[in-house]
Amino acid sequence: MRGRESKQTRMVLTTLSPEAKIPEKHPIRRIKTIADFALTGLAPLFDEMYSQSGRPSIPPERLLKGTLLIHLYSVRSERQFCEQLDYNLLFRWFLDMDIETPTFDATTFTKNRDRLMAHDAGKRFFEEVIYTAQLASLLSSDHFTLDGTLIDACASLKSLRRKDEAGKDRTPPDDPGNPTVNFRGEKRTNDTHESSTDPEAKLARKGDGFEARLRFAQHVLMENRHGLVVDVRLTPAVGVTEREIGLEMLKGVAAKQRRITVGGDKGYDTRGFVAGCREQNVTPHVAQALRRSGGSAIDNRTTRHEGYRLSQRIRKRVEEIFGWQKTVAGFRRTRYRGVAKNQFASYLIAAAYNMLRMSRLIGAAA
Repeated sequence: MRGRESKQTRMVLTTLSPEAKIPEKHPIRRIKTIADFALTGLAPLFDEMYSQSGRPSIPPERLLKGTLLIHLYSVRSERQFCEQLDYNLLFRWFLDMDIETPTFDATTFTKNRDRLMAHDAGKRFFEEVIYTAQLASLLSSDHFTLDGTLIDACASLKSLRRKDEAGKDRTPPDDPGNPTVNFRGEKRTNDTHESSTDPEAKLARKGDGFEARLRFAQHVLMENRHGLVVDVRLTPAVGVTEREIGLEMLKGVAAKQRRITVGGDKGYDTRGFVAGCREQNVTPHVAQALRRSGGSAIDNRTTRHEGYRLSQRIRKRVEEIFGWQKTVAGFRRTRYRGVAKNQFASYLIAAAYNMLRMSRLIGAAA
């Protein structure tokens, strides 16, 4: 018998909670458990951030978990997330909101972001997630991988202006929203030009034959056991920064009592980086740049070991991190302007990726 569609919506009184609509084996359940455990360790920080009197704010835990959902479910913007929060039961359950709890406006993210950044809440949350992975014995303490990628800035090439034009009237003669800009015959470099939209974004290209764009550089330190992110940094896209930041990140995992290894691509095969690693008791398992002038800084004393070949094979997993954040998390192009705000976003994206990996690893072990 054919069912008939009812055109009149009925009002039903029910005691059904949003949690009842989430499948028992859905990975979001394990992700929520990890997120809530990590946020528990930040309770003293949140108490310090807010006054003890006045009107209650939107809980900072709710804002951080909302940002995680934006990245996990490829939500285009905070405004679209707040719109979906009004009818998406999974989102409301993840944020511990019942059916009747009113949603909040997208400007709540904007108004509280500076407060969270001032107290390093993004970094602290990321570190709590790493601590949770450590408690679950998911981290390697001996073998790591370094790599970097370029992230397009939230600024157009049309926003480039000469630095010596500071103070001059830059109002376009035609359409202000999409002005006509002619750079033909003009050489543009980071020394002479900067973006009026985001001055911290720098012109950079992936290699010979690629166009230069306004970009930031993101650097990731991955542990090799399960491919989890243990450190992430975002800097202006300057060439030598990749190796300098890499050495700085290694300080957080290097141990004087034992040697550790770090894999990397040919970009790290420089004498300065290799020497810096050895000073920190780190064995550099970086790919050899044999065609480089002066030859490779890595010799047969390192490459003859099986551990070197193993590091070279596993280091390619770091590309999965960059691929996920650019396709799923929506970080192919920055959402914000400036290094500080995008560093805050990088911590939360890395935390979301780690929790997704941890949910699968914990689920497979259960």
